[in-house]
Amino acid sequence: MKLPLISIIVPVYNAAHLMDRSLVSLQSQSYKSLEIIFIDDASTDDSALVLMKFKEDMLNSNPTYTIKILKHSANKGVAAARNTGLSEVTGEYIYYLDADDFLANDAINMLVNKAISSNADIVGCSWVLQFEKNGRIMNQPNPVTTDHAIEYMCKGVMRWNLWLFLVRTDLYRKHDITFYSGQNMGEDMMVMFKLLLHASSIAMVSEPLYYYAQSNLESLTKVYSKKHKQEVVHNFLEIDKYFNRFSNSEKWCVLFNFLKLNIKLPLLISNNSQQYKEWLNWFSESNSYSLQNELCSKRIKILQLMASKKQFWFVKLHYFLVIKVMYGIIYK
Repeated sequence: MKLPLISIIVPVYNAAHLMDRSLVSLQSQSYKSLEIIFIDDASTDDSALVLMKFKEDMLNSNPTYTIKILKHSANKGVAAARNTGLSEVTGEYIYYLDADDFLANDAINMLVNKAISSNADIVGCSWVLQFEKNGRIMNQPNPVTTDHAIEYMCKGVMRWNLWLFLVRTDLYRKHDITFYSGQNMGEDMMVMFKLLLHASSIAMVSEPLYYYAQSNLESLTKVYSKKHKQEVVHNFLEIDKYFNRFSNSEKWCVLFNFLKLNIKLPLLISNNSQQYKEWLNWFSESNSYSLQNELCSKRIKILQLMASKKQFWFVKLHYFLVIKVMYGIIYK
C-alpha cells in the first residue's frame, strides 16, 4: 500500500542556534514519505544557510523526502508563515513543528498508523515539557468525539497546540480554514477549534511524541503585552462568531467562559502583581465560572477563586511553589 504523503510545516525566524534538535529529529523520522516545508520569515541570522545545508544533506541521504524552503521578504509573524506553508502543501495530512522543538523518531509513523487504522480526520498525541536535562510527560486525554475534544480544550485538560495533531488536509481545503495574518497569539487555538468543529472523528496516540523545549524556568510563564491580548481576543471572537454560524451557540456558551478562564490563566502563573490585576479585568464575565469546571484541578480552582477575591498573596505563593519548587527543583 502506498504510504500517504505527510506535509510538515516549520515556521522559522532567527532560529539558526535553536534548530539542531529539530532538524535531527526530522532527519531521523522512521516515516519517509514526507514533504517538509520551511518558511523563513525574513530571518536576519544564519537560518537560511542552516536550512539549505539541511536540504542538501537530506536529499543526499533520503531522496524520497521533498524539502521546500520558502522565504518572506519581510517579517510577517507565525500566522502568515503558516499560511504560506499551507498554500504549498501537497500531502494528504498536515503536521506542524516549531523550529526550537523536536519529535520522537517514530512520531509521524505512529500518527499516520493511527490515522489509517481509525480513519480519523485528526490524530493527537501526548507530549513532553522538555528542559535542558529532564522532561515532564504531559498526557493528553482520549476524547470519544470531536465535541468532547473541544470541551476538554475549553476546560483546560487538553492542549490545542497544532503541533500535537496530524490533520487531514481536506479539512483545511473544504472549509477554507487559514490563519489571520498578524494575529499571532491564539492563532493555533482558533484554527484547531474550527478544524474540530468540521472533523468527523478524532483519535489519540497515548505516547508522548512531541518535545516542547523550554530553555529556562522563566519561559514557562507567559507575559501578555497589550498587542498580544488584542490578538488573542481577535482569535477568540473569531471562534465565537464561527461557532455561532456553524453550530448551536447555546451549547457552547458556558464552555466558552471556561475557555476564557483557560486563556487568561497564564497571567496568574506569574510573579507580577500587575498581571493579577489584568486577570481580574480581562474577560471579567468569566470570573464567576471559576468553581464550575468539574474537570479543572482543585489547585487551579482555588487559585482563580483567590485571584477573583484579590487575595494576590496566595497567587504569589502558588507561583513560588509551582515554578520555583516543583519545576525549579524536581524537573530542572
